[in-house]
Amino acid sequence: MLSVSDISISFGGTYLFENITFRLNAGDRVGLVGKNGAGKSTLLKMIACDQFPDEGVIATEKEIKIGFLRQDIDFVQGRTVLEEAYQAFVELKHIEHQLEQINQALASREDYESESYYNLIDEVSELNHQYEVLGGYQYIGETEKILLGLGFQREDFDKLTDTFSGGWRMRLELAKLLLQKNDILLLDEPTNHLDIESILWLESFLKTFPGVVVMVSHDKMFLDQVTNRTIEISLGKAYDFPKPYSAYLVLREEIREKQLATQKNQLKKVEETEKLIEKFRAKASKASMAQSLIKKLDKMEVIEVDEEDNAVMNIQFPVSVTPGRVVLEVEHLTKSFGDKTVLKDISLLVERGKKIALVGQNGQGKSTFIKAIVNQLEYEGKINLGHQVQLGYFAQNQADHLNGELTLLDTMLEVATDGNRTNVRDMLGSFLFRGDDVEKKVKVLSGGERNRLALCRMLLLPMNVLLLDEPTNHLDIKSKNVLKKALLQYQGTLIVVSHDRDFLQGLTEVVYEFKNTKIKEYLGDINFFLEQKKLGDMRAFEQQKAVVKNEKEINKGSISFEDQKKQKSLVNKVSKLEREISFLESDIQHDEKKLADHPEKHLHDTTFFAAYEGKKKDLQRLMEQWELAVMELDS
Repeated sequence: MLSVSDISISFGGTYLFENITFRLNAGDRVGLVGKNGAGKSTLLKMIACDQFPDEGVIATEKEIKIGFLRQDIDFVQGRTVLEEAYQAFVELKHIEHQLEQINQALASREDYESESYYNLIDEVSELNHQYEVLGGYQYIGETEKILLGLGFQREDFDKLTDTFSGGWRMRLELAKLLLQKNDILLLDEPTNHLDIESILWLESFLKTFPGVVVMVSHDKMFLDQVTNRTIEISLGKAYDFPKPYSAYLVLREEIREKQLATQKNQLKKVEETEKLIEKFRAKASKASMAQSLIKKLDKMEVIEVDEEDNAVMNIQFPVSVTPGRVVLEVEHLTKSFGDKTVLKDISLLVERGKKIALVGQNGQGKSTFIKAIVNQLEYEGKINLGHQVQLGYFAQNQADHLNGELTLLDTMLEVATDGNRTNVRDMLGSFLFRGDDVEKKVKVLSGGERNRLALCRMLLLPMNVLLLDEPTNHLDIKSKNVLKKALLQYQGTLIVVSHDRDFLQGLTEVVYEFKNTKIKEYLGDINFFLEQKKLGDMRAFEQQKAVVKNEKEINKGSISFEDQKKQKSLVNKVSKLEREISFLESDIQHDEKKLADHPEKHLHDTTFFAAYEGKKKDLQRLMEQWELAVMELDS
């Protein structure tokens, strides 16, 4: 389906990667892994033809459609969610516009015997056929199904995209991509802005996707669930394994151990051979044997061991000053956005040195709670900071606030003080920005590198209470582990929002669950919380809301007799409408076939065309009734 042959790319004279070769076939679901800055996103851009390699070739079969979910997306303002989603169907929308114009022209004309009228009829027939082949009668239902799967509600469909956060816009972009019927899907960090329920839906979708999927992700569980192949980019080379991520790690280590053992044996043989050569050289009678051994050594293929990139960040979060015993007190906090109340009458007290996790589905108020603490929004109630409390805040989109035109060094110096200015280069080095890297502009960094820089910059500010909102987004798996280790050693107070169970395990001692405008405290780590909830993992916890909802829907004993009657009536109504729609669609197709097969017989028949137009209007009316009935049944 797609072939990558010996591609290389360099920046500033240094190769990012060199001579990479692999082939993608239908059914491949590839996890593209490697450290931040290794070139994963660059490789996706090359496959999507957004960027071209310095050397090598990327070739695809004819008429292959490639869809690319980028990290950075732009939206046209003024469109609703549905209007934006329908942008996936450019060709269908164009045909709809053409059909509308031609039908208007036909309705206003009476020259039924003219050649131009016949030509318009032919054009309508051809366009209707194209419309049907391209799925014109199914795309509205497909769009709603995908939007609902990615977490949108029906009441969101007519809202402007301008009113949604970057995370929801990313979901909408993902929806468009899934609706385009691409042969190859390129997904750059698709789970970063999804809650667990939506991640599960996406997993299910991708498992049954018949084409090729290539994804960059640092979500180990997601990779294990979806992929069947792993390509790692490390130190400019690509390593290709037909295994999902966890199995690949085991296989990679086994291969490297075998390489080391084989290399050790080879070195031993070389050493013994060299001793023999030196021994035989001293004797004229053995000179020919010495030459033979030398030739044998020259022909020997040297065993190479795959290099490992073990460079990791070196983070330490210092405590500025020791605060009072109580660092934070929240009293009756309430926050609403318009008519929607997110938090209601929240009260809690945080003592010095506590490590707290905030968990719950997206939209339950976790980020809002943290923004209220750092005074980034207005609220009702009181939030009191304790004596000598100095907050360090890392927002979900912290990296987006960096100035892309500044260099890494200038970005740090911008907030440095006289006390730490001289340490800036060393700090950047500990975050893997070394040598000339510090003179790079921020805009050329990958998402993970920007996150690392934002974390590094935060360390220049005095703090003894850390507020971290999804700090692991964009970080590679090694960097996540280093960050977790640093937070375990941190002597200050920590409040962290995360959906990443691996990251939270053993990190915190208190969990607050945000749900239905309230919070509930669990005195233990994330494992204790999950045990208390009687759930196996974080994904099951965040699915709970959907499961409970489904149980209520199927448990007829929990609804009144009148509601049961109404529900049954609606089910019958939907079924009846679907049968009528099916019959009418078949009838319209039959008429279109008549037009195509015997145009000379039907083109001048005004009664035929009146009946044909009537059927199309009836179909539209039935579709509208069906949509209303389905919405009422869902509610």
